[in-house]
Amino acid sequence: MTRRLSDADRAVLYDAENTWAADDDFFLALASRRPISRVLDLGCGTGRLTVALAAAGHRVTGVDPDEAAIARARSKPGSDEVTWLVGDSQVIPRAGFDLAIMTSHVAQAIWRDDEWARTLRDLAGALAPGGRVAFDSRDPAARAWEAWNPVDSRGALTLPDGTPVEGWFEVLEVDEGRVTFVDHTLLPDGTDDAAEGTLAFRTQPELRRDLTAAGFTVDAVYGGWHHEPVGAGAGELVVLAHRST
Repeated sequence: MTRRLSDADRAVLYDAENTWAADDDFFLALASRRPISRVLDLGCGTGRLTVALAAAGHRVTGVDPDEAAIARARSKPGSDEVTWLVGDSQVIPRAGFDLAIMTSHVAQAIWRDDEWARTLRDLAGALAPGGRVAFDSRDPAARAWEAWNPVDSRGALTLPDGTPVEGWFEVLEVDEGRVTFVDHTLLPDGTDDAAEGTLAFRTQPELRRDLTAAGFTVDAVYGGWHHEPVGAGAGELVVLAHRST
């Protein structure tokens, strides 16, 4: 049997699957290089890092197209210190942000080239002169999708209400830097929630090219959350750049 979880169910599942980790430490430390920063969290999801940024004293705006994710973010302690917006980069206010972040591989979910280019332009327009942008994207050289199969990717967890679930990934197609896959969630009654998605795996040269075209200067690209060189870290491309003008 196959059915779809509700958007609210997915928001709960997302929180259960994605707890605080090294990437959150990295982005929080980056923001805190300045005592108080105006921070934009694009693709903020359920607000795990967004709320932590506000708790650290930053003025934070969280943006996500998923209304259920924003609703769950609003329910968390400290969420009233954040400005929450539903939408993509087109709803970002031109507020002179000091830092814009896209975490949890949000950049890869913007897989269409025209939308990616527009997103980077919108971010440049929202930043103050010299403002920074930071995001993570899986390094295609690490070929992470090869482990997205029912054996290697299978895992289990228990939701806050005590419901046990299992999950795994299934790759449908790999073509020209795009990976299309199905995210399976098996519920206790045997139903299989199957959600299809596509991610862009952009190379470091492609990311540098796209950022330059949008008006950014790339400052650094790391391979992991401890500033490792590309290829020697966690299979990541952690990109730091600043608005050129």
